[in-house]
Amino acid sequence: MFVKDWMTKRVYTVSPNDSVSDASKILKEKNIKHLPVLKDGKLKGILSDRDIKEYIPSKATSLDIYELHYLIAKTKVKEIMRKKVFTTTPDTPIEEAAMLMYDQNIGCLPVLDNGRLVGIISDRDIFKVLVDITGIRHGGHRIFLTIDDRPGSIKDVADIVRKHGFSLQSILTSYEGVKEGYRKVVIRTKGKGNFKSLRSELEATFRDVQIKKG
Repeated sequence: MFVKDWMTKRVYTVSPNDSVSDASKILKEKNIKHLPVLKDGKLKGILSDRDIKEYIPSKATSLDIYELHYLIAKTKVKEIMRKKVFTTTPDTPIEEAAMLMYDQNIGCLPVLDNGRLVGIISDRDIFKVLVDITGIRHGGHRIFLTIDDRPGSIKDVADIVRKHGFSLQSILTSYEGVKEGYRKVVIRTKGKGNFKSLRSELEATFRDVQIKKG
C-alpha cells in the first residue's frame, strides 16, 4: 500500500498573501485541519488550525474581541505559516509516511509529484489505513498472543486457526513491550469454525492468549 492509495486528492489551499481570517473560515467550513500554502503552484508553507490557535492567545490579552477580529483579518498567512514543510510522494509506502509523521510530531504530509501538489495525507487517513488492514469492520474473532520470534512461528499459529475451520483475515505483529526473542501477534479470523476447540488449543500451546469472540 502506498500514499497514493490513501491520500486525499482534493486539497484546499491558500496563498501567502491570503488573510488568516479567510484561511480560518476555510478550515471550519471544510472541516479540515491543514492548508498547504501555494504561490505560483509551488509549495511555500503549511498552515494548521493549531497555528492559528497559538497565534491568537498571544494577541488576545491586550485586545478586545473587535480588535482581535480586525487583527486576524489583516494578518497574512505568510506571517504565521510554517515554512519548514515535511512532504511525501505518491509512491512512498504508507508506513514510511506514518513513521515520518510520528517522528516529526506532525498531523499531515503534503504529497508532491515532481514538485506539484497532488494530495495530502493526514493522521485521519492513517487511522483509516489501520481500520482497513485490521479488518475490524468485517468482524471475526480477534486473537492476541505472544510467540517465539523465529522463522515459522506465525505459520504455527495460522495452521491452528485453519485446522479448526477458520481462515485468516489479517495478521499484525509487534515487538513493543516484549522480551527479546518474542513477538506479539494479533490475528483476525473469518469464516465459521469450531471456536471452542480453537481457543482450547491456542491456550494450551501459546502464552498470553487473549481471544475476543466476533
